[in-house]
Amino acid sequence: MTLKRVILGILTAIAIALVGLSLVASWNQPQIQSRLELYQTNLLLHASEWQVENNQSANLSSARNNIIGADPLNTALTQYQEARQSTRKTLETTQAQFKEIQSALASKSEDNSLNLAQNKALSESIAQQSALLNELDLRLGILQASTGKTQVAIQTWKNLVDRYNTQIDYDSLAVTAKVLTGIWSNPAQLLPDAEQSIQKSLDGWFRYRALAKLYKLQERSKELVALQAAEQATAEQAVEKLAIIVGVPAISLCIGTVLLVGLTVQWLLQRKQLDTADPGPVLARNASLTWDVPWDGEIVWQVLVVGFFFVGQILIPYLLLPVSLAVLKLNPATFDPRDKAFYIFATYLLLSAGGLSVLYFSVKSFLPLPEGWFRINWRGSWFLWGFGGYFVALPLVVLVSLINQQFWQGQGGSNPILPIVLEGRDNVALAVFFGTAAIAAPVFEEIVFRGFLLPSLTRYLPVWGAIAASAFLFAVAHLSVSEILPLATLGAVLGFVYTRSRNLLAPMLLHSLWNSGTLLSLFLLGGGAS
Repeated sequence: MTLKRVILGILTAIAIALVGLSLVASWNQPQIQSRLELYQTNLLLHASEWQVENNQSANLSSARNNIIGADPLNTALTQYQEARQSTRKTLETTQAQFKEIQSALASKSEDNSLNLAQNKALSESIAQQSALLNELDLRLGILQASTGKTQVAIQTWKNLVDRYNTQIDYDSLAVTAKVLTGIWSNPAQLLPDAEQSIQKSLDGWFRYRALAKLYKLQERSKELVALQAAEQATAEQAVEKLAIIVGVPAISLCIGTVLLVGLTVQWLLQRKQLDTADPGPVLARNASLTWDVPWDGEIVWQVLVVGFFFVGQILIPYLLLPVSLAVLKLNPATFDPRDKAFYIFATYLLLSAGGLSVLYFSVKSFLPLPEGWFRINWRGSWFLWGFGGYFVALPLVVLVSLINQQFWQGQGGSNPILPIVLEGRDNVALAVFFGTAAIAAPVFEEIVFRGFLLPSLTRYLPVWGAIAASAFLFAVAHLSVSEILPLATLGAVLGFVYTRSRNLLAPMLLHSLWNSGTLLSLFLLGGGAS
């Protein structure tokens, strides 16, 4: 065995360990989908407050009712109850795991280095889940009170206050719970600084409902009128955003379903036309055409382990970035959303530059490459393949995600960039995030996974096997265990589009459209929640 293979073996073991730990760490982390559902519910609550004026058309009123549904308050109440139940269940599971680790640390019967790391991660997870549970209870009580369940709401807030005996770090929520209990009690009890507590701990529709109740009790008619006028403006915007968030994906889903069914029927009727000289059915085009691969599996191994995992998971996060931050005297913990956006963008550019450099030097000795490698051609039908692939991917990924969601029940982690975008309000930061997710990521990932990995695997696997293997590695590389199946499905469509179009611009466009759609939804949902 050569020294190179020994080094690759060591790096492979380290990469597998780090990826494994990252996947395990994501096991008990909440999915972004759970938060998206609550953000959409918050937007729905805003929209439910919109009152169509008499001079506005009946069609507009009908459209509003179709968007928000027949009983938005009870729908939101059910959504928050389910979110609370899921969070509590996860918290109890995490607390049980934490106790097991504590027992293992106390016994000192084994190497405690891994247990210490797990202990810290679980402790942080418990704190986050406890804080989320308290926030959900604060809002759940307002929904209960707004649907006529006042005594249930008061009990919900009292339970929240009782939990704060050992959670002094979050006392502002306990104070707000007492404020809400007072204003919904009969007779009402107005506590000092009630308005400030509500402003501090609540946002969106929940803040509006609490302040409206408070102003009525205080007989502050001027402030109440101003509040209602502001909420009407917000509610109208919420209806427009919901129309985009719900309507555009629904239309795209219908188009994708029709396109997918049509292509499948065409393939079934014409599946015998596999002659590459005859285009035949679209799904069969270039189906058996492989690449001329001049390198062996060791080069593939080297590019993946060194160029992607070592550079991206070790060199940059643990060596290059800490040194750079220390020299520049910067602390990422103090970054605002705009700083975080530029930090993530710079990090991704470093990762991409490192990975592409390893790829280049790995294949440099084989230049010039055979025809078809890393092909980018601005002519041809790549635009149709990209858009068509996007529409076809929608129903497939949605179906897999629905099945996947039943298994994970809102847990399993998500891309850490998504929550930052969801909560961001800075337009510059959002523009930078767009550059990262919709431009830089599609270019780099498609060059590595579709441009290099997939064709290289056709030396050992049939085309469909190379698509499946590259899609799986593409999904694992995102380091969120709950996203493996949906991302593998997306990766399979990306691979299919590339093998049929033989043009990297097609999967790059599809990838960019997918990420752009996600960012647009996050932007609209995040903006509508406050």
